[in-house]
Amino acid sequence: MKTKTQGSAVSIPKEIQRSKLRREIARHRSVYLLALVPLIYYIIFKYVPIWNSQIAFKDFMAIDGVLGSPWIGLENFRTFINSFYFWSLIRNTVMYSVGKLLISLPLSIILAIAIYECTRPILRKVVQTLAYLPHFLSWVIMYGILLALLAPGDGVFNDVIELFGGKAVDFLSNTKTFPWVVLISDAWKEMGWSAIIFIAALMGIDVSLFEAAMVEGANSWQRVRYITLPAIAPVIVTVLILKLGTILDAGFNQIFMLYSPQVYAVADIIDTWVYRQGLLEFEFGLATAVGLFKGVFGMILVLLANWLSKKLTDSSLF
Repeated sequence: MKTKTQGSAVSIPKEIQRSKLRREIARHRSVYLLALVPLIYYIIFKYVPIWNSQIAFKDFMAIDGVLGSPWIGLENFRTFINSFYFWSLIRNTVMYSVGKLLISLPLSIILAIAIYECTRPILRKVVQTLAYLPHFLSWVIMYGILLALLAPGDGVFNDVIELFGGKAVDFLSNTKTFPWVVLISDAWKEMGWSAIIFIAALMGIDVSLFEAAMVEGANSWQRVRYITLPAIAPVIVTVLILKLGTILDAGFNQIFMLYSPQVYAVADIIDTWVYRQGLLEFEFGLATAVGLFKGVFGMILVLLANWLSKKLTDSSLF
């Protein structure tokens, strides 16, 4: 009888906990339903494909399937690394990724601070809307806009150049100007959206710090330098670490829309090469091997950047 009493005494808290959990889930069911959509997305498009990543080590044949294709070990990786274009692809990819990081990140921070410091609500809303809008435009539309601005025949920029006696420049087919078009257009398109996270961080700063600084006679620049930037430094470090993890993702959609054979030497990146060699030629094993190569390289960079950040700034992602 004592054992039963003890057993029931042990089981009652668990039943209460389960009942409480069910009530909490029912109470917040709308939140769980909203979270279910991205969860399903990641399961279908991120986790399930991990099973198929084994084709990176196989001579994949669609007829034979994933399990039936012959195992070839690291041959796909050797094919990519020994490719004549390997180093130029790495150079171009890193150049665009680092260039976008060096241009877009500071501009995003400056834009966020400018919007936060703006004291005119109407002007703030107008600037926010104009800054965010390009992010929602596809690169197909952006290409049309850039073509209207940069076309050698009737582009706005070339009209201005010719007005001052210069010669028209084909910005999209010139190996010297094409990288700048990529970097600047990406900053124009994405800096407004990237600024959102910094604006959110700025909203969390204690307003009394600014009031105290103003009482002490600090000007706007001094408030930004000694209060704003140190306060959002952990967020900047976190964003930087996450960006380093995608250092080999130079923006396939953008490059694919803008480049042409004339600028392959400076425009071809890993993803565009994989598209031509791996997918158009049906070499899916090669394409998957390059994807794994990028993933491992990105993970190493994230771990290294996180370790250095923790050592030098006492701020890290994990």
